[in-house]
Amino acid sequence: MSGDVIIIGAGMAGLSAGCYAQMNGYRSRIFESHVLPGGLCTAWKRKGYVFDTSIHMLMSSSSGMFHRMWQELGVVQGREFVHHEVTTRIETMGKTVDLFADLDRLERELVALSPKDEKLVHQLVSMARRMSGFEPEMFKPRELWGPLDYLRQLRNMARVLPVLARAKGSLAGFAAQFEDPRLAEVVRLTIDTPGWPMPDAPLVGALMVLACYDAKNAGTPLGGSIRVAQTVAKRYRGLGGTLHFGAKVDKILVENDRAVGVRLSDGSEHRADAVVSAADGRTAIFGMLEGKYTSPELRRAYAEWKVYPPLIQVMLGVARDLSGEPHHVIFDLPCSVLIAGEARKMLDVLHYCHDPSMAPHGKSVVQVWYTSNYDYWSALRPDEAAYAAEKRRVADVTLEQLERRWPGFAKQVEVVDVATPVTYERYTGNWQGSPDGWCMTSQNVGKELPKRLPGLARFYLAGQWTLPFSGVPGAAVSGRHAVQLLCKDDRRQFVTVAPRSVEAVAHPDFHDEEQLDELAEPDAVSHAHLH
Repeated sequence: MSGDVIIIGAGMAGLSAGCYAQMNGYRSRIFESHVLPGGLCTAWKRKGYVFDTSIHMLMSSSSGMFHRMWQELGVVQGREFVHHEVTTRIETMGKTVDLFADLDRLERELVALSPKDEKLVHQLVSMARRMSGFEPEMFKPRELWGPLDYLRQLRNMARVLPVLARAKGSLAGFAAQFEDPRLAEVVRLTIDTPGWPMPDAPLVGALMVLACYDAKNAGTPLGGSIRVAQTVAKRYRGLGGTLHFGAKVDKILVENDRAVGVRLSDGSEHRADAVVSAADGRTAIFGMLEGKYTSPELRRAYAEWKVYPPLIQVMLGVARDLSGEPHHVIFDLPCSVLIAGEARKMLDVLHYCHDPSMAPHGKSVVQVWYTSNYDYWSALRPDEAAYAAEKRRVADVTLEQLERRWPGFAKQVEVVDVATPVTYERYTGNWQGSPDGWCMTSQNVGKELPKRLPGLARFYLAGQWTLPFSGVPGAAVSGRHAVQLLCKDDRRQFVTVAPRSVEAVAHPDFHDEEQLDELAEPDAVSHAHLH
């Protein structure tokens, strides 16, 4: 065994796999098609405004099941996190409700909205309290579990079994039990938001999120996604790993049913003793490997599991201080508006005033998110004029609604950027631009897909397509799992080391705008046009 490992993709899964490979004595190289590390965990800069695409909160930021991993990757050392007092403000059906992170305050707020639902509100909050500190076994891939691991999992679950028994269904199903329709809508919107919908989100998942907020264990990292990605990339390089940017992998080389390297789009071939794919799962399995190594389980998942819908991301740099507002506001529109061919009845708005690195002093970065249909944008993309016109129309309609909410807003806008599903696809390679892979549902919660492929040796899968709604924590832990499996196959003891400190990483030097976002091309949205 040479100990050489090739990793495809420098997103969070690939960077994590690289770090753990280096910790365990392998010589790894990461091939990344983009010019920056991070994958979806990234940002770009426009005229002093930083538009972040990923981490709104980091699970286990202070303790818990992922915290040890964040320490090993250097993410939390010296990192400052913001814990929002109000996670979301919801303005619906003539009422304004604040979703407080503190469960006591949240309970009072919800009961005040509907006193007749007090008993069910108390049940919701009590279940969330019971979930506090629940730590399912995540640090070892299921493929390596033995009897002791299952016993440990049962012990961890013992305290929350009464909750799990009552929380088997979806959040939407639980919310429908409230007598007051306003409260039912508010509870559903704790997780299933207009801009990031999860219509079949399991209730137990929502309870865990509420518990983490209450424990101040789901903080927002200052500096945003790009700083986290750069920190892990720096950790990887510090461990001796090598990053190759602008290196798109077209094919995984296989000899005698064994992965032996990769072929890049420039035709060059690179050999290794093992290959870890942290790229788009469908592309790796059915493209780079031509679908030759699958199983009924994998084929069923890729055929039947629901994919998280792609997004439109409207990003605004505005000469207005919104720090007096909660960072996340969802509000009803006076009448539905048409966005990318679909009627919208609510707006889902985020601002980043909690992070001074995101905008010039006294100004704000504002983002509005919509789910959208990939085919709609894919059909428009070949016609640059039509594609640009539709993005301008989306921006116009969005600004009209923000102007209603905050009079004078539109004239204060200095920068407008619109990312579409094909933007996500172009820069990440994710199938149809999906930002989160598989949707988590009450049917697939807790399930994982195999990280090895049947009949193919020395190949491992990592990334958001290995488990439902992985997010940044799931992506990072999947990279850890891939290396654990590699060590098992090589009969190496899997070891980790956490640095005592990682030097704070400032915002990197951003590349030219045309390298980072298609809106710097001739079809760019002009903020002057919108005034």
